[in-house]
Amino acid sequence: MTRDDSPGIRIEGLHKSFRQGAEEVLKGVDLEFPAGRLTYVLGPSGAGKSVLLKHVLGLLSPDRGKVCVGAQDISQLSGDELLKHRQKFGMLFQNSALFDDLSVFENVAFPLREHTDWDDTKIEAVVKQALADVGLLGGYEKLPNELSGGMRKRVGLARAIVRRPLVLLYDEPTTGLDPVTRTTVDELIATLKSRLGLTSIVISHDIPSALQLADQIAFLSKGKILFVGTPEAFVRSSEPLIQSFLDAERRTASALQKLGALQTPVH
Repeated sequence: MTRDDSPGIRIEGLHKSFRQGAEEVLKGVDLEFPAGRLTYVLGPSGAGKSVLLKHVLGLLSPDRGKVCVGAQDISQLSGDELLKHRQKFGMLFQNSALFDDLSVFENVAFPLREHTDWDDTKIEAVVKQALADVGLLGGYEKLPNELSGGMRKRVGLARAIVRRPLVLLYDEPTTGLDPVTRTTVDELIATLKSRLGLTSIVISHDIPSALQLADQIAFLSKGKILFVGTPEAFVRSSEPLIQSFLDAERRTASALQKLGALQTPVH
């Protein structure tokens, strides 16, 4: 399912540095995020992935180039227009960024209390629906320090979708997680992709997740896009850096296969 009003995003000739004379972080990036599709942006640390995401949100302005969300070049926006633009987005932060002193329910309700004039009855219904969408049907009164890592990710995602955004962003959603929790997060991303049909962007190092979930993969290195295409084309890419990433994943997979062999009973 693709949501009809979820916009495509187009980046053209994007350059960015943070001080005069410094090396550019982004060096002429051209990239399109298709409407209603899930794109993983992969690449080594320091490649400029988070800087790219901040331009999409309008938190940074290009030195050159433009970022278009739908038909709107957001580099031309300022003040209240930018605030309105950011309300189109939901975002899952790397550490979920929950308020420690607020319950699960109040964490998810927070954007509604800040940005709407809805009464408590409507807020309750919308919050419970968002929590149900990520598989949480109880425990609304718990505080974040009472939750597992996977549960915190669920609450963070519920807060990201509670206002029914047009675009969903994920910032390193599986970094630092144990394998079981990482699998849970992958399942959540897949569920929301199917259920909401939003234009979605995942900033990540997680190649197995990207190969499993992405409609499109972009690979960013040293401020330049080295690859854009399907997961199948990514695996076949002749780009040396991409193949070095894939080789590292193959070594991990080989080690897991050996572990499985060690656990097989000998008859």
